[in-house]
Amino acid sequence: MARKHVFISGRVQGVYFREYTRREAERLGVKGWVRNLPDGRVEAVFEGPDDVLDKIISWCHQGSPGASVTNVEVIDEATEQQFKDFRITG
Repeated sequence: MARKHVFISGRVQGVYFREYTRREAERLGVKGWVRNLPDGRVEAVFEGPDDVLDKIISWCHQGSPGASVTNVEVIDEATEQQFKDFRITG
């Protein structure tokens, strides 16, 4: 298990990015959360097996159909296994 803290920049708010992220996370079995930030970015925490996290992070580079992603920052964190599912917060 691994944990990634991710910040996605670009046109990622107002384009259903969080909902599409939730759907993709559920499809892959990833746990964690996603939310909008006041500065226009989207923030997410993903927990799961390394190979699955690679898939969802790769997906974040494309995002929802209306998104235009310009940057994805990924920070490795200690796995806490505190999540039971994947949620949209904030």
